[in-house]
Amino acid sequence: MHALASAATAALRYTVPMPPRPETDPRYDARVRESFARQRFLHAIGATLEHVAPGEVDVRLPFRADLTQQHGFLHAGAMTTVVDTACGYAALTLMPPDAAVLSAEFKVNLLAPGRGEAIVARARVLKSGRTLSVVRGDVFALEHGEERLVATMLATMMAVRDRGLSD
Repeated sequence: MHALASAATAALRYTVPMPPRPETDPRYDARVRESFARQRFLHAIGATLEHVAPGEVDVRLPFRADLTQQHGFLHAGAMTTVVDTACGYAALTLMPPDAAVLSAEFKVNLLAPGRGEAIVARARVLKSGRTLSVVRGDVFALEHGEERLVATMLATMMAVRDRGLSD
């Protein structure tokens, strides 16, 4: 029974990347990078875009003392910001050129204190729909060359059209 549970967990956690949809913007990479560059708050906290592929985005945030909470750990708000951003942009990579992305809902589980040299949020689209996409984001703390899972997010992202927004 334990082997089956482990296999099911592994299958969910490391899903096959979503293939591009027929209406996916062929400029998805440039579009994500240009939109990320306009994110003033992410620039202020030092977040960087590390990886962009169809249905996948990784965002890195260096550990800084001014981003910690009272116990010296990376603030949950900083972690949530980075993983929400990664999830939104992962969804955007599979959206048509006329769609912008907005978070509709998310749930975050904080699993361990955020500490180390940096965190990396890795978002992967589980289901890309016409209006709503479901995205999983895992946050890893990087310390001494090792990664440790510190948070996970399940998010619903919305494709927004005809409202004057663009990404």
